[in-house]
Amino acid sequence: MSELSSIKYYSDAINLKDPEALEARLQQMLQQEIKSVADLEEWLEGERKLREEIEEAMYGHQIDFYCDTTNAVMRDIFLHDQTAVQPMLMKYLAEFDKKLLDSSFHEQLDDKKYGLMLKVRRTKAELFREENIPLTVREQELVTKYNEIMGGLSIEWDGETKPYSFVEGRLDSPDQVIRERAWRALAAARLRVKPQMDELMNELVSLRHKMAVNAGFDNYRDYMFTMKNREYSIQDCYDFHDSVEKHVIPAWDRLAGIMQTSLGIASYRPWDKGPCLMQGAPFQTVSELMDGVDQMLGMTDPYFQERFRHMRGNGLLDLEVRQGKAPGGFLEFLPATQNAFIFCNFSPSFFALIALIHEMGHAVNAYLQYESGEGIQEHQLRAEVAELYSHGLELLLLDKLHIFYTDDKECRNAQREELSRAFTMLIGPVAGDLFQHWLYTNPDHTPEERDQKYLELEKRFTYHPVDITGLETEVATRWTAVTHYFGYPFYNIEYSMSMVGALQLLQIYRKDPARATSLYKQGAGADPNQSIADIYRDTGIEFDFTERCLMKTSEFVMGLINELQ
Repeated sequence: MSELSSIKYYSDAINLKDPEALEARLQQMLQQEIKSVADLEEWLEGERKLREEIEEAMYGHQIDFYCDTTNAVMRDIFLHDQTAVQPMLMKYLAEFDKKLLDSSFHEQLDDKKYGLMLKVRRTKAELFREENIPLTVREQELVTKYNEIMGGLSIEWDGETKPYSFVEGRLDSPDQVIRERAWRALAAARLRVKPQMDELMNELVSLRHKMAVNAGFDNYRDYMFTMKNREYSIQDCYDFHDSVEKHVIPAWDRLAGIMQTSLGIASYRPWDKGPCLMQGAPFQTVSELMDGVDQMLGMTDPYFQERFRHMRGNGLLDLEVRQGKAPGGFLEFLPATQNAFIFCNFSPSFFALIALIHEMGHAVNAYLQYESGEGIQEHQLRAEVAELYSHGLELLLLDKLHIFYTDDKECRNAQREELSRAFTMLIGPVAGDLFQHWLYTNPDHTPEERDQKYLELEKRFTYHPVDITGLETEVATRWTAVTHYFGYPFYNIEYSMSMVGALQLLQIYRKDPARATSLYKQGAGADPNQSIADIYRDTGIEFDFTERCLMKTSEFVMGLINELQ
């Protein structure tokens, strides 16, 4: 799994294989008497610890499965959690919410400490429907199937069978012939499984629509906005989409022109869109990757390096490319042991380097929260906050890319590519957000209509400056490789909003690196019960995605890119 694969990296303190014993623990918690505010706070603390034990075991089993989707034992354990444990847990958590809110003492709880938790749990209690439990179980089965399909996807490459993620790394090649061959091979692999992906998405959209209707909503989009307790409106999102199109897309077009000139090509094609100006991958082995990132973190802040070394030494990193490994990258919290696990499945490439730094930003955020004494609770996990510190760490390490790119020109190209990524993180998630708005407000759409809508949005945003002549089908079906659409619905626009904040932090860093790093740590460890705007202010920036801010942000990024010419 990792350099120290024999290490047991998560706690199995609770036996999820024994449903009777688990239910007895849950029932005991439900029946506990509450006769005072002090009793209620003690009950909340006990409930939190029980949840953490259960969640850590379930997260560990999920990671085990994602690390090897071909392992039948791990798959069965994971599916047992989803089909036997999760329904029971959902039922009892709803009962816990009811017990809390029915207690007259909850109104006497300190609003600063418990206000956000109470708000979130009121929402959950209002939206809970027992008939949605089997729908949620089925939803997770479909997501599991998606990961199995993508984890098993392979491509013949130079006479060998390679994982999908290995061929993705070839998109970085400075050789246009290799890039085009990789792009077409990836598209062909996706098309092979397209009928299965259509079946999965058809059923997911239908299931999610039923959940929303059961809870009294017209559609799943409106249901999710309420469920997520978003601190902005649907109209705010639409306004943001428009602002990105108005101010970021023109800058994206100018950047594409710079890239096209640098590459010396007559037409800017999809396989030219990636980091192909660098001469090869920045590392060859996982050890080289970790050694270099260790050095970059140490040059930025000793705490960052210490946490990375802790994770590396305790089996909390799995960064290798393997057949059967689920796609993508993520960080998973292990709340009982107050640890975090980074999973990445990217072959040696610029993106693999940035992905590890990105996930390490989540890890630093997690460890600083653990050290605050509050732990990390579900109601505190807002993506607009979490992604600020992952994007933020990428940009704090922008000036250390010379660790991997020792040639000055190569380093400037790498820095320019990271700034280009900032543009893509403003643009791509907006297109993905609009795609999901359409998916779930038009739940009876056909697969053909879905592909057409995706193509329309890609041409309008991500591929705006790109010539996709003759490749419309390949682009239209690219949504099948986006994990978020399957497993994390409506987790998209947060990437764009938080990137705007991270770029504000970069502006501070350019003037005073020590101050920016200190603000980063201050915000990452700040009280998570505050509003998103307050947490951003603790980081020295504003939670602002207005048209004025987008215009200034685009000008700032283009100015940096011009400096690197």
